Amino acid sequence: MPLPSFLRLILLAALWGGSFLFLRVAAPVLGALPTTFVRVLLGAAGLALLLVALRLRPRFGGKLAATLALGVVNSGIPFLMFALAARSLPAGYSAILNATTPLMGVLIGALAFGERITAARVGGMVLGMAGVAVLAQAGPVALTPEVLGGMAACLVATACYGLAGFLTRRWITERGGLDSRIVALGSQLGAVLVLVPVVAWELLRQPQAAATWLAAPAQVWGALLALGLLCTALAYVLYFRLIADVGPLKALTVTFLIPLFGVAWGWLLLGEPATLAHAAGGSLIGAALWLVLRPAPAVAAPVAPQGAR
Repeated sequence: MPLPSFLRLILLAALWGGSFLFLRVAAPVLGALPTTFVRVLLGAAGLALLLVALRLRPRFGGKLAATLALGVVNSGIPFLMFALAARSLPAGYSAILNATTPLMGVLIGALAFGERITAARVGGMVLGMAGVAVLAQAGPVALTPEVLGGMAACLVATACYGLAGFLTRRWITERGGLDSRIVALGSQLGAVLVLVPVVAWELLRQPQAAATWLAAPAQVWGALLALGLLCTALAYVLYFRLIADVGPLKALTVTFLIPLFGVAWGWLLLGEPATLAHAAGGSLIGAALWLVLRPAPAVAAPVAPQGAR
């Protein structure tokens, strides 16, 4: 992987690793649906302001419908699922379960998109999941129905992410491509559009809910701003650029790094302990990344027999 792409991968992992902490602050107070809606709304607004500042007109080149649909799969559904999970799961657990995304990508790619599964990729997935399992042992929680439901929501989200990487390649990259900032804006607009009727229905059912949301503490709104502008707007510009540069499977390996950043942010900002289990899990995840990201060995050209033209 080229150095600029690798640096984007690290920054993206840091941003998305922090997103679970912000969700843990906002979702229990506001609820999953308002948290998700405000996140994608702020993400779309931040991206629109970015395009204005850069004087970049949002030309979709006939791919507007594709980017809107992509937003439903890549943002609307998974953001809602992770916000639901944040009501019952610690932030670190959601980050750890998010690391199943490359496994989902490999399975979906092989089943639906004709991707070749190599021994290195299989080994990388196994090592990566082993690292995730080791990290999970660092802070076990009781397997109540609420916790199991949160875990199931996380797995639905990672399946969406795994599918969305290939849809981005098929609907955007293979059709001539688009600037990653425009793809990111279209995807957030798609997520906003699919959530508007759901939020409107919720407000019709509970008119007092809007006053409750607006009265949320300042730290909740700070978490929402960070979620929308940093962990969504900026992060998706980086993510779609990675897909265009290195392909969906390599871009999805960012989720192996997210648990490490989730633990690191918890240690730095919340005083959560960092244990030997985290170091062991991190080592396994690092080995998994090397297996998945390393260049494929060159295939020697066949030698023509003597006398052949």
